[in-house]
Amino acid sequence: MEQEHDLTQGSLVRTVVVFAIPFLLANLIQAFYGAADLMVVGWYCGRDAVAAVSTGTQVTQIITSMITGLTLGSTVLVGNYTGQKRPEEVKKIIGTSFCLFAGAGVVLSVLLFLFCPRILTALQTPEEAYELAGQYVQVCACGVVFICGYNAISAVLRGCGDSKSPLLFVAVAGCMNVVGDIVLVKYFHMGVRGTAFATIFSQGFSMVCAALYLNKRNFIFQFRLKNFRMDRGKAGELIKVGIPISFQECMVRLSFLYLTSVTNALGVAASSAVGIAGKYDVFAMLPATSAASALASIVAQNYGARKYDRMNRALWIAILAAAPFSLAFFLWAQISAETMIGVFSKDTSILEAGIPFFRTCSFDYLAVLFVFSMNGYLNGRGKTIFTMISCCFGALALRIPLLVLACRLMPDSLGVIGAVAPTVSAVMAVYTCIYVLRCRNVTRV
Repeated sequence: MEQEHDLTQGSLVRTVVVFAIPFLLANLIQAFYGAADLMVVGWYCGRDAVAAVSTGTQVTQIITSMITGLTLGSTVLVGNYTGQKRPEEVKKIIGTSFCLFAGAGVVLSVLLFLFCPRILTALQTPEEAYELAGQYVQVCACGVVFICGYNAISAVLRGCGDSKSPLLFVAVAGCMNVVGDIVLVKYFHMGVRGTAFATIFSQGFSMVCAALYLNKRNFIFQFRLKNFRMDRGKAGELIKVGIPISFQECMVRLSFLYLTSVTNALGVAASSAVGIAGKYDVFAMLPATSAASALASIVAQNYGARKYDRMNRALWIAILAAAPFSLAFFLWAQISAETMIGVFSKDTSILEAGIPFFRTCSFDYLAVLFVFSMNGYLNGRGKTIFTMISCCFGALALRIPLLVLACRLMPDSLGVIGAVAPTVSAVMAVYTCIYVLRCRNVTRV
């Protein structure tokens, strides 16, 4: 297969920017069609449906985070072997990846469907929204295998240096999801179930389109049954790299689920406000997440090619390129938080609850730029044990205890609760930076 981009050659600034832009656009489309569910139910179904989708989305996001963490292991390994010019090893990694993620998709789908009621109870889902949230999660559970398939294909392509094709696939899914939301909710009056069905149909269609599209190209792996083979050695490599990344993503999502549980206990208005903030978190952190994802691929290829200075410089170029976008969202939240909330809901109780939360939690938009980018760099180098420990420490030793403390001291202050996330991210940025600098020095030896 001819690479879309050889990430080990040419201008580094151009490589980072050109490779990262499709990541940014793909993540933007994903964030938009994720937000579309909330927007449509907010327009046509009322605040109980908004709270239901807000809570249901938090549950499905932890599954998505687990999957994307696992598939990032494929990106790193494919990138390493691509940088080493070892195509046969690349093929083995791809075939093994698809086998692993197909099985994982089925298992996760069944578990999410069966344990949905217990999860919603543990999250203290408001009584008015409980049944609707259950409908949303159980329908979405049926589409987990599609999430696995799409992310596995995209991860492999990015490891090979192609960040454009995944953008095409997610664009197809995004368009279908938005149209499906409006048709099923507004015209067929399916409510929360309609948004969930629109989501899984669009994901499934995108996955099938991706496989058919690649089969018609000179892709290194052909989607034929005989090529789906499990290589025990490569499976071990994938698990070694992917499980720590997946675990760290899960810990972060669990800490946010705890935040959802806390705010659900404060009523529908607080729950809806925090759910809306969560949608903006996705948009505002897109530059950071895109930089991290792009860095994992760029660093992996250059690490495999032993171009250490190039991969080190890529980190700081990515941070500088993403900073203006993160700053813009931060300023919007500080100057006019009410307009951000108003996009999703005009309910005055949601506006009153959400404004102080937005103004404090938005400091996290700046802090995570450094944390995510440095984690992406470290993941590309295979330092996934450190990033796993770091994220677990941030979630379990910092974020959750601070949320408990904030709720006990000032239970009615969403502003104080919102300040927890940026505080934790700032601490994580400091110790991660120290570790990154240490790794750079070791590489130079």
